[in-house]
Amino acid sequence: MLLISLFIATLFLAYCNGANDNCKGVATLFGSRTTSYQTAILWATFTTLGGAVTATFLAGTLIKNFSGKGLVPDAIANAPEFHIAVALAAGLTVLIATLIGFPISTTHSLTGAIVGAGLVAFGLQVNFAVLVNSFILPLLLSPIIAIFLGAGIYSLSGYINSKWNLPVNQKRIDACHFISAGIISFARGLNDTPKIFSIVLIIEYFSIQGGMITIAIAMALGGLLNSQKVAITMSEKITSLNHIQGLSANIVTAILVIIASRFGLPISSTYVSVGSIFGVGLTGKKLNLRVSYQILLSWILTLPTAAIISAITYRLLQG
Repeated sequence: MLLISLFIATLFLAYCNGANDNCKGVATLFGSRTTSYQTAILWATFTTLGGAVTATFLAGTLIKNFSGKGLVPDAIANAPEFHIAVALAAGLTVLIATLIGFPISTTHSLTGAIVGAGLVAFGLQVNFAVLVNSFILPLLLSPIIAIFLGAGIYSLSGYINSKWNLPVNQKRIDACHFISAGIISFARGLNDTPKIFSIVLIIEYFSIQGGMITIAIAMALGGLLNSQKVAITMSEKITSLNHIQGLSANIVTAILVIIASRFGLPISSTYVSVGSIFGVGLTGKKLNLRVSYQILLSWILTLPTAAIISAITYRLLQG
């Protein structure tokens, strides 16, 4: 019964992840009016599924990182109650943000949930050195790097255009924009699917290939049915985007997320994609500071919210 509950809780997390995250690679397509929301989300769904399937061959490090092993003692990391608490807490945290319309990090939610349940189970025996070096630092650095790169690439494109007065081929720009959005969604599927799958890794008869594909389908459904509020926040409320700004932000996001997936770094595709949009918005001096502060606050609250829900859930499951 516990293993069935764990499987359902993991699918719930995957659905919530899709609802909050699937639009992030294509938000600039929608925001720059390159295409409609419906076309953008279908493109995101298709390419995310491609990344999820590829993850079965490339993302072993991320599966290991988010199983909880090394962060909490193995006796707890292998307990179904621990994984149920983590999945439910991370899923609920992401769902709350999705219903409000805030783009938050499933990676950050999972980290908080692992810490919350781990503290209840073993107190200060949680390995905080691993937490800081393997989880917190990559999460904190990723949006900062994305902001600077987003601002830099957009500024460079403007400089090159003003220096050489290059002719603008809108069809080529739009094609590159679509390709970059597809790469981001592919990379997101590659990066997020193994993190979520790590929760059901203790179910021995669950194959990696079958498990990841099942999770990918749940993510796709979440994106198709419940991602519009987050998409509007990212595409319209943070800053207005022209075609070049949207493409610049997407190039940065694609590069950073693919590098992170290749080397098993638990960065957040959310923080990278939002950070790159912040960067081009700052350069264009059109950044909506009120919405930006609200998103930043939601990021700050993500980890403690997931930790509290996970701690309570784990305590209840213990009886």
